[in-house]
Amino acid sequence: MTAPGTPTTAAEELRGVGLRVTAARVAMLETVRDGDHLDVEAIASGVRDRVGHVSLQAVYEALHALTAAGLVRRIEPAGSPARFEGRVGDNHHHVVCRSCGVVADIDCAVGQAPCLTASDGHGFAIDEAEVIYWGLCPACSTA
Repeated sequence: MTAPGTPTTAAEELRGVGLRVTAARVAMLETVRDGDHLDVEAIASGVRDRVGHVSLQAVYEALHALTAAGLVRRIEPAGSPARFEGRVGDNHHHVVCRSCGVVADIDCAVGQAPCLTASDGHGFAIDEAEVIYWGLCPACSTA
């Protein structure tokens, strides 16, 4: 059950953050949330499956707007294209397979706030910590 006043559709969420509602943006938000750390090409393909033609430039622009609005999160593992996910608003981390590139979420080992405590913040107002673990996924480690 959804709490009163909580957006229940992608269109309502877009309106709630002041973004114009278009079929492509709704499809993009749904594609990111239904996917698993998708890159831009996979998102574009998912949007095209839902609404027909959409340019790659439109996908980049909409992803930028959705990320800036806090509806999706962009991650950039070293050596990989940017990936996007629908899990936002918490301080979780990621694990990346060195062989196949699959990405999975990892919850903060000590809770949300302790991961934001740097040994020396150099005067920065730190509001996010990003940790990426690297290794081999189960499929690649047995291959």
